[in-house]
Amino acid sequence: MRRAAHLLVRMLAGALLCAPLAAAAAEGVKLDRLPADISPNDPVSLQRGAQVFANYCMGCHGAAYMRYNRLEDLGLTEQQIKDNLIFNGAKIGELMKIAMDPNQSREWFGATPPDLSVIARSRSSTAGSGADWLYSYLRGFYRDASRPSGWNNTVYPNVGMPHVLWQLQGEQVLRTETQSIPRGSKGEVEKYEVQKLVLEKPGALKPAEYDRMVADLVNFLAYVAEPSRQARIDLGIYVLLFLGVLFVLAWLLKKEFWKDVH
Repeated sequence: MRRAAHLLVRMLAGALLCAPLAAAAAEGVKLDRLPADISPNDPVSLQRGAQVFANYCMGCHGAAYMRYNRLEDLGLTEQQIKDNLIFNGAKIGELMKIAMDPNQSREWFGATPPDLSVIARSRSSTAGSGADWLYSYLRGFYRDASRPSGWNNTVYPNVGMPHVLWQLQGEQVLRTETQSIPRGSKGEVEKYEVQKLVLEKPGALKPAEYDRMVADLVNFLAYVAEPSRQARIDLGIYVLLFLGVLFVLAWLLKKEFWKDVH
């Protein structure tokens, strides 16, 4: 009993120590903002994102907290979901799981590919939202011969995941450039190095088209992380309006009760 309690204390202490370090690491990355015109209320964007997710992500990553039939909320019919988003024989009411064995995936990639149900929420930090992190991550792959997969990432250094969208984006390389800025009044110049991603081999999509596709995918992942978000916001507005009306009625009632006292 004492040993179990001691182990629990050590686990909690480790979690408390690792949390600030993880937050600090996330804050050190400059994230690109998701385009302002991408909205969780845009069903067309969400439908395109769902198609990208089913075609390119579900080979390794599932969304085990989401059911296929919930995608009808995006304006898709049951038949459209079956024809365009289900490729593993799953039924329309089943969870969006994958058939890959976790043990085999750990052997192939060095780590089990995570489930993406709540990835857009878990990656939120003071550096930006989880959607911004995903948007930057999916645009930050570059060629790196030192990595087992041949790819690396500016947002997630030494990640084990290969760049599955490289045929669409093309191949980027990370180049170091020297830039100069004036310092002082004597014409002094300070030089510093910056790393920049450069598209060396174009892909099937133009950069703007690829960015739009990634934005749609991220928009869908943000929706999957909290499908009831908009309904919750709408309900909150109605509740606040109700409380506002109730406050006025309560104030008038109090005024009527206390008019003879004052």
